Amino acid sequence: MAGRSRGGRVGQDGGTVRSGWQDWRVSEHSGEQLSLVREAARRAKPRTWRGAPLAEGTPVARVLVDKGLLHLDQFFDYAVPAAMDADAQPGVRVRVRFGARVVKGRREGGTLHDGFIVERLAESDFAGPLAPLAQVLSTERVLTPRLLALCRLVADRYAGALADVVSLAVPPRMARAEREPSPEPAPPPPAPAPGTWARYGTGPGYLQALARGDTPRAVWLALPGPHWPAELARAIAATLASGRGALAVLPDGRAVARADAALTELLGEGRHVMLTADAGPEERYRRWLAVSRGAVRAVVGTRAAMFAPVADLGLVALWDDGDSSHAEPHAPYPHARDVLMLRAAEERTGFLLGGLTSTVEGAQLVDSGWALPLAAAREQVRAAAPLIRTVGDADQARDAAARAARLPSLAWQVTRDALARGPVLVQVPRRGYVPRLACGNCRAAARCAACSGPLELREQGGLPHCGWCGRPAADWHCPECGGFKLRAQVVGARRTAEELGRAFPKVPVRTSGRDTVLASVGAAPALVIATPGAEPVADGPGYAAALLLDGWALLNRPDLRAAEEALRRWAAAAALVRPAQEGGSVLVLAEPTLRPVQALVRWDPAGHAVRELAERAELRFPPVSRMASVTGPAAAVAELLALLRLPPGTDQLGPVPAPNGAERLLLRVPPGSGAALAAALKSAQIARATRGGGDPVAVRLDPTDIG
Repeated sequence: MAGRSRGGRVGQDGGTVRSGWQDWRVSEHSGEQLSLVREAARRAKPRTWRGAPLAEGTPVARVLVDKGLLHLDQFFDYAVPAAMDADAQPGVRVRVRFGARVVKGRREGGTLHDGFIVERLAESDFAGPLAPLAQVLSTERVLTPRLLALCRLVADRYAGALADVVSLAVPPRMARAEREPSPEPAPPPPAPAPGTWARYGTGPGYLQALARGDTPRAVWLALPGPHWPAELARAIAATLASGRGALAVLPDGRAVARADAALTELLGEGRHVMLTADAGPEERYRRWLAVSRGAVRAVVGTRAAMFAPVADLGLVALWDDGDSSHAEPHAPYPHARDVLMLRAAEERTGFLLGGLTSTVEGAQLVDSGWALPLAAAREQVRAAAPLIRTVGDADQARDAAARAARLPSLAWQVTRDALARGPVLVQVPRRGYVPRLACGNCRAAARCAACSGPLELREQGGLPHCGWCGRPAADWHCPECGGFKLRAQVVGARRTAEELGRAFPKVPVRTSGRDTVLASVGAAPALVIATPGAEPVADGPGYAAALLLDGWALLNRPDLRAAEEALRRWAAAAALVRPAQEGGSVLVLAEPTLRPVQALVRWDPAGHAVRELAERAELRFPPVSRMASVTGPAAAVAELLALLRLPPGTDQLGPVPAPNGAERLLLRVPPGSGAALAAALKSAQIARATRGGGDPVAVRLDPTDIG
């Protein structure tokens, strides 16, 4: 496994010595000769090729070069010219020449790369001359020792390169923002009152512990309704009252905006910042600098904010950890939940994992005792939750209205009655008009003749098109029965909005989905058609009712988390509806005997997560065990597998075919062997890269989709 480089590395079998200037082969040495070489290097004074005067005292800068390659996952030593001595401090951005060679006393080749100084040294153990720093890009110390340590922990956990993690943690530089002064830090606010935290048995005690400076850890099962942003804001305010900082990570900009509004109402302006991509690169960097400089101690943001360098951190909070937005799509693919858990352990902070439902990971934290449950009593749940009713497949088969118009009679009745009191939310699992077509005679799925992709209808009266390659299929015929007639197999959000608009012609219809996501809607009667995750918040007391259509589309996904995800999507929509005692009702079209449907009816997401965890433990699936996926061409996967030195007890699942002609291999290890698996994968990747590599192989620890 790659370690820190003291100005270069000497391979024991004729390895490579690397510095900023040079890269050449060394003949084989015995162990004694290697020791002599290293001892001479330690005694040597740093030299540069042109004899430029060097900084006094600590003339060596150890630099993390922004290469992002596993086999170069180490630090490199550079000489510090005297002219750069004051500016070249640990944590600043620099530019260095990397990969040059020295031929007959002259340097050749090499390219300029950005990097960060991680420390200054009096001497280097590299025997040859050191390349000087090319430029100090900024005197702002952005890579602090604490942030560097966190990035190293994340890189080791996910078998990734340190430079890749640092690029996720430190935003790109904006020079104008660095020249602007940050505001003066505000004094700690007073400890907040419990507010709606009083509905939870241990809620007030949790806030008091944060205000005292303690580090409580909790898995918080929030009650349905509009209060969770204010409750999260009070937890942050209690931490600030102790003189410490707080960080909250939320899945999207709409959730961040709700938390931001709650914090502003509770604490006023200037005590916190939002870190989201919507702010733009310069404004986001300006806010990040205010946090890094200690001017602001409270942060709410999306996934990238998990690395925010909050001074004297006292609380890390994560909302809705089951949302896929919390999983970083770039190498090494860290998850915000794991990063915040690392921070809670290493920086000794409080921890709050909140959501309307619980993931199996949250249930495991409670089961292991790492965190304590924070939930309300059943009478409080009944007072806050809407009435949940179900319509199963057998009920729809007997219902003439359902056969004719896809919606059962009960759904029409609930919608009609609720529209007299306020807006009605309709959750549709699929976007588009008719995203799946089938043969009208034999019901076989209609597929493209060119690529076998599913056929879809994009608008009423339009031609069917392939959902994969986009080709029109005007002359389609069924290969099974020869029929030419098409029917809708799955109905999308746009088609549903069209049908409901005709059924309720005097009621406005609004849609919220991928193209246009609404943050909120008014309290007046309206039909709001939304895809999962895009449901807007209704003003006032909330929606009068909600229809959760086509539950089978969420439950039948070929994924280990299908049931958990379906319950999470349904609960997120149902939580926007008024309580049952105020007339709020939810109708879910799904088989009522299924476990997630029963959990929704009883509003018992914690019990559902506990049962899911028990099944995962029996099958040895994550999070009980750790797992890694290896995806790439068959030959590349086989080559990496041959280089792996797996820990004892590793199970190999596959390889199996993956998209685009690749293969996918799953590696599973028992509890306690996750770090060894990550180290073995990283070592094998480094060995493969030094041999010349070949086709790339994607390695992902703790994959969210294992099928």
